[in-house]
Amino acid sequence: MPAALLEALAVRLGGPVAGVTPVGGGCIARACRVETPSGVYFVKWGGPAVARTFPAEAAGLRALHAVGSPLVVPAVRAVAPSDAGVPGFLVLEWIAPGPRGPRFWEALGHGLAVLHRHTADAYGFPEDNFIGQTLQRNTWEGRWPVFFRDHRLFPQAAQARVSGRWQRAWDRPFERLCRHLDDLLPGRPAPSLLHGDLWSGNVMAAADGAPALVDPAVYHGHREADLAMTRLFGGFDPRFYAAYREAWPPDAGEEIRRDVYNLYHLLNHLNLFGDAYAGAVGDIVFRFGQE
Repeated sequence: MPAALLEALAVRLGGPVAGVTPVGGGCIARACRVETPSGVYFVKWGGPAVARTFPAEAAGLRALHAVGSPLVVPAVRAVAPSDAGVPGFLVLEWIAPGPRGPRFWEALGHGLAVLHRHTADAYGFPEDNFIGQTLQRNTWEGRWPVFFRDHRLFPQAAQARVSGRWQRAWDRPFERLCRHLDDLLPGRPAPSLLHGDLWSGNVMAAADGAPALVDPAVYHGHREADLAMTRLFGGFDPRFYAAYREAWPPDAGEEIRRDVYNLYHLLNHLNLFGDAYAGAVGDIVFRFGQE
């Protein structure tokens, strides 16, 4: 860890850093466990391109923390941009990891349903944020299909075109898919508070075995968007889905809408990681964009 960053952390945390242990798992920021006289913290840090995501992540964590969900969410302790040779950083409460408790998946399902019960009057968030390193626009909209089209699908498709990863064969079916979103998605579902990036790598077990959520891309949207992403890369036990359904059953047709919602994440992965995701993008675009 750079000396300038150690000095900045000492000022923000009220004492010198006594120990630093690298923490793996992330693919964007550097991360470590930091020990100080005032306690133990989780610290993300990086240069300007990485640090620009930290204030928005902090806002999302604060929003999740504020609703009083039974799920563990780390509290934000400090956030600072990269400045004058000092890397930017995000300091969070240290959530000591542990083995999953005997009812981990049930607690996660019930807890997510409780989180989703916290709603707004529209779809969006008070500020834009990031999904990975991709800017995520959160302009408020009164209709869900409009929000999902204009602030989720359209920006990702535009970025793929600029990068050269978009395939011309997708043009017409993608236009048809977007034109028919009013038929595919509910117009005004409850604008639930969403984690926004809910794959298995962003769920962990705390020391007491309780489920914890990290690395959000928070906004208010249709709760099925969170549920859909849990299916995209796998890793969620059937007990999670059973518990969620017990607490708040999704509406009929959820399994059809699932791939429409996951198109957003697949396009993002296409933009971030390359053509390995092109086949999955094309499958959904052609299936929902048929004549």
